[in-house]
Amino acid sequence: MSASFSVNRHLVALISIFLLAFGTMTASAQEKRGPVTNLPLPRYVSMKAAEGNVRRGPSLTHRIDWVFKRRGMPLQITAEYGNWRKVQDRDGAGGWVHYALLSGVRTVLIESDLLPVYATPDPKSPVNAHFETGVVARLEKCTPDWCRVSAGGYRGWTLKNNLWGVEPSEIRE
Repeated sequence: MSASFSVNRHLVALISIFLLAFGTMTASAQEKRGPVTNLPLPRYVSMKAAEGNVRRGPSLTHRIDWVFKRRGMPLQITAEYGNWRKVQDRDGAGGWVHYALLSGVRTVLIESDLLPVYATPDPKSPVNAHFETGVVARLEKCTPDWCRVSAGGYRGWTLKNNLWGVEPSEIRE
């Protein structure tokens, strides 16, 4: 009887350790947070400045690899260090940018040529405009499949999968 009690106790201990480890992994896999801002990583922002130096590391002493030259361009923040944010663009190019050059205003990049923008989130509704590939549009609302965007004085709804700068599961009200 004592041998089976010992086996049961070890089994319960192993199951407890497994559940504890699995729960910790699930929580960390759900959402990583930035050590400086405590905001989710990765997350999307946009370029506030018309021009921004992209550096190899998070300080002014690091070499400038290139310069982003498009105000409003959507970027994805992947890391934080002090006043610096590691960002990447649609093509994966990036580096470290000072946080003062970034804005929380959400924009997206149009990825389909002559993308129809509808009056409502329904492909049977009237088309308000067609946006060309590469247009930077302001992101407004998002449902599971559609986003409301605006650019060049036009506003309307388009399918989310035609945009870069918004997560597939993201909902915005």
